[in-house]
Amino acid sequence: MRFASILALSFALAPALAGGALAGETPAPEGAEVYFIAPEDGATVSSPVTVQFGLKGMGVAPAGIDKDHTGHHHLLVDTPMLEGEALDYSIPADENHVHFGGGQTETKIELEPGTHTLQLLLGDMNHIPHNPPVASEQITITVE
Repeated sequence: MRFASILALSFALAPALAGGALAGETPAPEGAEVYFIAPEDGATVSSPVTVQFGLKGMGVAPAGIDKDHTGHHHLLVDTPMLEGEALDYSIPADENHVHFGGGQTETKIELEPGTHTLQLLLGDMNHIPHNPPVASEQITITVE
């Protein structure tokens, strides 16, 4: 029984120990916004697509840098916004969740012809969304 309690506690604390802060505890300043400079919602574009990120009310800092009121961009491609408990942990790193942990504010992405959705989500130094999350509106683009 004692081993089971220790094991359960280990799993409960793992996100905090791995990231140095409890999940989802980095506060977002009131009024902070992340948005697309380009492309515009509804745009028809060619691949590679140039995507420019905008941020208001916060600063950009690379992953791993602990500085108040900062974060770095994550681009969600053809996937819904994270919800619920998923917001308490590091944003996944895969083809649908692209990390810009170097503090980048622009990228070029290859997309197949067709309709695609894009959304920005700011992450803290540990890639965890702020509280409350700082996310853009989801936009839809068409790649020719």
